[in-house]
Amino acid sequence: MVSMRIEEYLDTLPTNLLSGEDVKLSKQSLETIFRFAKLTDDDIFYHLGCGDETGVEIAVNKFHVRRAVGIDNNLEKINSAKKILQGKDISRAELVCQNVLDSEISDATVVLFWFTDEHIIEQMLKRFEDLRPGTKIITIWGPLPDCIPDRVDFPYVINTTPFKKASSMQEQLLSVFGVKCIDFVTAWEFAERYTKSLGDPQIKNDRFLTIIQTLIIWINAHKLGVSCEDEVPESIATYISIMKMHFDIDFGHLLD
Repeated sequence: MVSMRIEEYLDTLPTNLLSGEDVKLSKQSLETIFRFAKLTDDDIFYHLGCGDETGVEIAVNKFHVRRAVGIDNNLEKINSAKKILQGKDISRAELVCQNVLDSEISDATVVLFWFTDEHIIEQMLKRFEDLRPGTKIITIWGPLPDCIPDRVDFPYVINTTPFKKASSMQEQLLSVFGVKCIDFVTAWEFAERYTKSLGDPQIKNDRFLTIIQTLIIWINAHKLGVSCEDEVPESIATYISIMKMHFDIDFGHLLD
């Protein structure tokens, strides 16, 4: 049987499993994110790509923000979320059906932004750079492009305006993981944090996804020259072998 390259395998998965796209964050995850961001009653919070009312509802009810706005381009989801908010009579919360690229966010003090589309990220980065100093942009898995994060509780990352620019991808990567180099243990720990943070009951095999994420993290670090080992360690080689032997998924070409 011919092995499938990891890129080909990832293409067979629902995109949300690894990218986070269209994943509904659990209430527990959102509360963790808001505590990490130190959300207060002085904040104006925007949830870009909100999907539903959960984020703005928690921001208002539990963290008492001055104003919370959820923006999403899915009309069906926004209309459904609006009915829920109206039924609960929640004030200071607003839902808008709109492309985030067209959204008005100039008064934001905290923004939750979880997108994987490079075009959207690049366009929004320009918008974020114009926000008032001290505005917090919360992302998941990685910081904003070419930026050094101000705070990290992986997989949650905060960049604060004005952004600190990274001198290299190596500097940015190490700033996210908070270590001098990345070994198997670090890659596994951070992959596991990400998988668990999704909080999605549809993900039935967390360990399998953690292995994939671990290999991707370590291999990327190795290619950037920031892995702790010059050669492929036994643990990484073993998992690469297992993935190929038992699942016909090939990572080996990524090390060429």
